[in-house]
Amino acid sequence: MKNITSKQLRNAWIKFYEERGHVNIGAVSLIGDGSTGVMFNVAGMQPLMPYLLGKKHPKGTRLCNVQGCMRTVDIDEVGDESHFTFFEMMGNWSLGDYFKKEKTAWTFELLTKVFGLDKNKICATVFEGNNSAPRDEETASLLLDLGIKKQNIFYQGKADNWWELEGTVGTPCGPDNEWFYPLTDNECGLDKCDINCVCHRYIEIGNDVYMQYEKLDGGKYKPLSNKNVDTGFGFERMLMFLNGLTDGYKTDLFSNVISYIENASGKTYLNNLEETKSMRIVADHLRTTVMLIGDENSLTPSNTGAGYILRRLMRRAIRHGKSLGLNCDNLVEIAKIFIEQVYNEAYPLLIKNEQYILDEIKKEYKKFDTMLVAGTKEFEKVISGIIRKREFLKQNGSLETVENVINGKTAFRLYDTFGFPIEFTIEMAQEKGFSVDLEGFNKAFEEHKELARVQAGTFKGGLQGNSDKEIAYHTATHIMLAGLRKMFGTQTVQKGSNITSERMRFDFNIDHKLTVEELAELENFVNNAIQRKLEVTWQEIPFKQAIKMGAYGVHNAKDDELVKVYTIGDVDCQICGGPHVNNTSELGHFKITKEESSSSGVRRIKAVLE
Repeated sequence: MKNITSKQLRNAWIKFYEERGHVNIGAVSLIGDGSTGVMFNVAGMQPLMPYLLGKKHPKGTRLCNVQGCMRTVDIDEVGDESHFTFFEMMGNWSLGDYFKKEKTAWTFELLTKVFGLDKNKICATVFEGNNSAPRDEETASLLLDLGIKKQNIFYQGKADNWWELEGTVGTPCGPDNEWFYPLTDNECGLDKCDINCVCHRYIEIGNDVYMQYEKLDGGKYKPLSNKNVDTGFGFERMLMFLNGLTDGYKTDLFSNVISYIENASGKTYLNNLEETKSMRIVADHLRTTVMLIGDENSLTPSNTGAGYILRRLMRRAIRHGKSLGLNCDNLVEIAKIFIEQVYNEAYPLLIKNEQYILDEIKKEYKKFDTMLVAGTKEFEKVISGIIRKREFLKQNGSLETVENVINGKTAFRLYDTFGFPIEFTIEMAQEKGFSVDLEGFNKAFEEHKELARVQAGTFKGGLQGNSDKEIAYHTATHIMLAGLRKMFGTQTVQKGSNITSERMRFDFNIDHKLTVEELAELENFVNNAIQRKLEVTWQEIPFKQAIKMGAYGVHNAKDDELVKVYTIGDVDCQICGGPHVNNTSELGHFKITKEESSSSGVRRIKAVLE
């Protein structure tokens, strides 16, 4: 089968296995649920781990799907012709049902009858065995019976033909059977031009994992109660291969996007190495952005966790887009191509969430745009300064050397003031032949966190002292945060607090400057709580119970650890060390005196109690 579209490939895979009794279980969230210790789903089988370990799947013992995955380790590699952050895996599974005999036969049939590959050119690898598990002669024998030439079957070690998720325990694993096919009939001229040849004439097109073991601590294994099969074929890789391509950005997953970028930028794909790299980065990162924001567990950019990865991708796409002359409208149009043309059938939720996805892209672009211009100027000044200092010392006969290194404090300033992720600064530095003092950056970052911790009120709830006025201001911050969360959603959290006897200062996350109307609404919310003379109570309860009752706040407690929970009438319920007033009537009149930017995505309110 040649000249196959992505939609045809997706349908062909599902149809083949449905005809053999498999149920299409569809794709689950791209974002990890925390149960497997990873931020994103990194493999098609990951969501099925409980069932591969023995739990009964509600849809039976024969399953198939095409599952979206994401691997953050490939971010820096994106820009070449074959690396992607988001990708899909075509999978099918046997949960204690069929095993090696049926699976080898079906994979062989799919490759030869459906995809039209020549059986005489198909190569396969099997596990050669070690002290932990025996040589996989059974699979080798089955492959021979199917018609694969003996010289095309290779025995290889654990590094090549044993599958397990690194860094995990309690997960299924076992020997695998990998399938290879030559990209060309022309041998490279070396003595043995086979699957292990350095010329890379052969490409791996998929693998069947025979899960016979469970991974234990200490690198040991034990047999699973049920033998399972996990098949994984890379969707993008297979699409390239079946269309005779070696460049993933030439498949129909990206071709319309690349054409759009060419037209919008006036540049030609594959004409200039750096421009081509930027085109690929924009295309890949925006595809992943669409998938993460449009996911059923929608992710939004932030400065922590998975949200940080998304922000890094979005800002990298913006920077490379600007280098091509693309603006916000262009990036939005690229996202629309992915939503409306490429994945409209496979991921209908993207269509439903389209406006939300596009709005989030616009917001992040606007947030980063101004800082990018100013930050890039600052970055260039840093580079120029290092070069000037070196030239000055050289001209004056100094023996002192100045290395091409951006110091840690400068890198942190680019992060803190201009919103440049450290990886961003490292990438920009590398483009100039410079490096970054990462250890110095981490030190500056930790010093900043410690200062913020003090200012945010880890000690005495942000109070400089412990006077009655300061306690009143502290209580007012609780009410104000409750108002902000009511107005803008529960994702609104405290980002810093500083209280004196004369005023309060409070930082919180939000994506825009508050309007006059919003500030008035917030003032009214706080003053209404004061006028209602609400009682302020507290109790010390296990953290797990506090969360169950709806309490929120900054905490690092364990389930059974006792925490203080302060409740202000029907307005607020927070985990806090205190202290607070006994009744809101003690606060006086609340008045906002100033609202301003604190840092990227963080606003600051100053207020007084009159």
